[in-house]
Amino acid sequence: MKAASVLALVAGFLTVTESKIYTRCKLAKIFARANLDNYMGFSLGNWICMAYYESHYNTTARKVLEDGSIDYGIFQINSFTWCRDKRLSEKNYCHVACSALLMDDLTDAIICAKKIAKETQGMNYWQGWKKHCDGKDLSDWKRGCDVS
Repeated sequence: MKAASVLALVAGFLTVTESKIYTRCKLAKIFARANLDNYMGFSLGNWICMAYYESHYNTTARKVLEDGSIDYGIFQINSFTWCRDKRLSEKNYCHVACSALLMDDLTDAIICAKKIAKETQGMNYWQGWKKHCDGKDLSDWKRGCDVS
């Protein structure tokens, strides 16, 4: 009986940590339905490009930074300012648990990303976007994805 309980517990952890890696076109469709195209003046290509360079479209991407904070999810949203993890010093401006940013359902991550774009310097918050997407022709990012 005890072995079965342990096995069930381990299986539960495996399903929680299983990552979803979206395809470019699936993400383009999700982002288009979430009205990210031209949100704050940034085309859909900007959002797709940024998500690629931040997380490679991986919902469970996590990066621990030098200051001890953690970037979470497909948009790599930082725990110190934007979401709540185990520490008490966070600002949690998105009013969301950081763990919610790791879900396959991107609703909370998209809401938070919109808030970041609106309340900071647009997409300049994301280093991946600044380095790889800013000022580039991004039309190829949604090409062939059946989004308008």
